[in-house]
Amino acid sequence: VQLQASGGGLVQAGGSLRLSCAASGRTVTYDTMGWFRQAAGKEREFVSAIIWRGISTFYADSVKGRFTISRDNAKNTVNLQMNNLKPDDTAVYYCAVDVQPSGRPNDAYTASAYDYWGQGTQVTVSS
Repeated sequence: VQLQASGGGLVQAGGSLRLSCAASGRTVTYDTMGWFRQAAGKEREFVSAIIWRGISTFYADSVKGRFTISRDNAKNTVNLQMNNLKPDDTAVYYCAVDVQPSGRPNDAYTASAYDYWGQGTQVTVSS
């Protein structure tokens, strides 16, 4: 399974970006797809996740109301629409897939539950 993340860039505070993660080598319709981020000098943290055909979504408190995760099963892709970006959102964003989801909601928030990771895309928000 390969994941290719794209859509990062430099944006001013208050602006928007849309990240995409394209999966190949496996149809991910029934898998949990997640986004994590890692800022310089900090640990990787959960951002958002979407499970099984998009029936449920999860968000970190810091991004609720600003970020929206969605999946396009026809394109085997998961997207992250990021609005009202803040300088604190600056990080490398990684997409990941859990190919054997347990059904436990907490797993969606846990990096160790994911089996494959993309290479990351840089998001920089200037003040």
